[in-house]
Amino acid sequence: MDTPNTALTLMGVPIHDVTMEETVGWIGRWIEKGGAHQVATVNPEFLMRARDDAEFRACLEQASLCIPDGIGVLLAARLRGCRLRERVAGSDLVPRLAREAAARGWRVFFLGAAPGISEETAARLLKAYPALQIAGCYAGSPHPDEDDDLVERVRAARSDLLLVAYGAPKQDLWLRRNLHRTGAAVGIGVGGSFDFIAGAARRAPRWAQRLGLEWLVRLIWEPWRWRRQLALPKFVWLILLGRDGD
Repeated sequence: MDTPNTALTLMGVPIHDVTMEETVGWIGRWIEKGGAHQVATVNPEFLMRARDDAEFRACLEQASLCIPDGIGVLLAARLRGCRLRERVAGSDLVPRLAREAAARGWRVFFLGAAPGISEETAARLLKAYPALQIAGCYAGSPHPDEDDDLVERVRAARSDLLLVAYGAPKQDLWLRRNLHRTGAAVGIGVGGSFDFIAGAARRAPRWAQRLGLEWLVRLIWEPWRWRRQLALPKFVWLILLGRDGD
């Protein structure tokens, strides 16, 4: 089996029941095998967007792995009678993969975020894991006009693992268009993970993450995000009504 089993679908998007360690294991197998495998960090915002955006939905449907990143996804699965074992947050996955990459000699490319953020992210992870091989760091742009240049940078760097931080859906659509051309075996859209690791943005305290209140803390800290944060209650309401698009 080349991909994990789908636990359920939400808004037409497959959700895989994987733990953090299983996710790292799948990524390791794909890097050893080669090819091009896209990983998506699915949260309620992704699913609400996919509900109305056929291109984004197709991108997620075709991903090798859709990890449950978001307490709302776990809650929706439970309401559908499927108990997912663990939330696999992209912001936690990136440092975990850096540790694995350092141990196994994977070359990691950091693409996206604001200028200087990918470099700071790589520097901090390198400090934590001195054996980490940094293939490259570059901000760039997800605009299709820059695709060829970015692809050549990643390919020339002989990257195994490509982390892309342009935010959804741009990062995921970029990977769908280009991952197979980069030579990297695994590509992951990691959203704001670089900002958190680099110290450019604050992440909610651990207690809030454990209670599933990370979205509320971010809303308090960044009230201008209120429209985006409404995705969670609207998403749960649609699940309760059985209107999840399946």
